[in-house]
Parts: sequence; structure tokens; C-alpha cells
Amino acid sequence: MRIVLVGPPGAGKGTQAAYLAENLSIPHISTGDLFRANISKGTDLGRKAKSYMDKGELVPDEVTIGMAKDRMEQPDAANGFLLDGFPRNVSQAEALDGMLKSEAMTLDAVLDLEVPEDEVVKRIAGRRICRNDSSHVFHVTYSPPKNDGVCDVCGGDLYQRDDDSESTVRKRLEVYHTQTEPIIDYYRAQGLVVTISALGKVTDVTGRAMEALKKTAQAEQA
Repeated sequence: MRIVLVGPPGAGKGTQAAYLAENLSIPHISTGDLFRANISKGTDLGRKAKSYMDKGELVPDEVTIGMAKDRMEQPDAANGFLLDGFPRNVSQAEALDGMLKSEAMTLDAVLDLEVPEDEVVKRIAGRRICRNDSSHVFHVTYSPPKNDGVCDVCGGDLYQRDDDSESTVRKRLEVYHTQTEPIIDYYRAQGLVVTISALGKVTDVTGRAMEALKKTAQAEQA
């Protein structure tokens, strides 16, 4: 299957993408991973992306599109892929359509992870990271440390990242509503959008997603 995963910040896209890609035996293609890989390898696209990122500017669509195109042309993506973070706006969605059309391919589904805005803020603003090791992550509500402000693993101080503050999260949501959310309407007009609730346990959300994608595949075969 060829799937685009969409949803607001804090919807759990990265977590769900990893599980879904494994269950469907297709590669998980994340724009964040693409940027890091191209920059670390020093590719032309990576150098271009870094020049914008170093200035705190958004990476232009053509650079992002170029990286995604290169990745989707790799052999492991021949039988499908799951896109996470791309397309990020309607112009990128149009470019993706053009890429697929040139290869006589189409998308199978656009999986929309739906989460209420207040829940997004609660999820992200409640995160606390260990200063000693950023892989030690806690949440004031969902997975609190045994001792407030202290990492259970190494005893380090826990802190809230600047971009996890409520005001920053709400700004990120504004950007999502303005730039990314319109692609849902773009794909809905093509009959591709499948919306599921991203509330509850990770495994429950994965189960919902797999069931929705299964129904989509069956409908296509009918």
C-alpha cells in the first residue's frame, strides 16, 4: 500500500508510522529522517536544506520534494511506502500526485489521526525530558516519575523543552491548521481520506488504523 499519514503535532504519527510500516511490510518514510540522512551524507539536497535550517528558515518545497522523490525511488519502496511528514502542504501534495502519476502509481489511502486540540496541548506540554539523557522521557499525567522532577532511570533533572510549552504548542497547531490541514480536504476530494481517533492506547490506535486500511484495500479490490 501507498499511504500518507496526517494529523496534528502530538497525534502520535511517528509511533503509529513505525507500527503500521512493520505490520504492512513497507518502509516508513519520515521527512525528519530524510533531512538528517541527507545532511549527514552531505548530499546536494542536504547542503541546501542545511543552509536554510541554519538561518532558521523553512526548507523550500522543492528541496523537500526532491528528497522525498529520491527516497521513494529506492528499491524497498517499490511495493509501497508510508509517508510521515510529507506532503506538508497542498503544493507538496500536488507534486506527489505528479510523481506517482509519472510512475503509473496512485495513493491507496490518507490516514488522518484525529485528536482534540486540548488533548494535543496536554500531551505535548506535559512532557518532561531528562537533562542527562533525552531518551528518558516522562509525562506529568500519563507516565509521571516516582519523584517529581527527577528521572527514574538516572536521577537526572527533568525539564520541559521550550518548544513543548503550551504557547509554542498552540502556535504549532496554528501552523498545522493553516498549512497542513488543507491537504485533508485536497485528498478527501479524491476519496482517499480515512479518519480514525488517535485517543487511547497505542495498540488500540494501531488496531483501528489497520482495520480502516483493510477496509480501504477491500473496497479497492471490489
